Amino acid sequence: QVQLQESGGGLVQAGGSLRLSCAASGRTFSTYAMAWFRQAPGKERQFVARIRWNSGSTYYADSVKGRFTISRDNAKNTVYLQMNSLNSEDTAVYYCATSQGGDPTSRWSYSSWGQGTQVTVSS
Repeated sequence: QVQLQESGGGLVQAGGSLRLSCAASGRTFSTYAMAWFRQAPGKERQFVARIRWNSGSTYYADSVKGRFTISRDNAKNTVYLQMNSLNSEDTAVYYCATSQGGDPTSRWSYSSWGQGTQVTVSS
């Protein structure tokens, strides 16, 4: 099992930036990919971005492409999400998750989840 701890959320004005971090511990050697999802009140959990652990290849939801960047530091077992040009629609709880493969956009492809970090964008 992999344990995940997110940090870096907060309140930011529209147009601003935040960087989220997700530190992984435990059986991280079995991780194929890590991703960020988000969930706004009353809405389904939504895929944001994914990075393959070994190759570093990335994949983004259309809604964040060009604004968000996912990256990882293998030595620190940490994944980051740099979020720029934030708007009110980005307000949500952001979760990181690990996967052993499968559809990168489906929450059912991910087996370990963090507790989430709140991002609130004020207009």
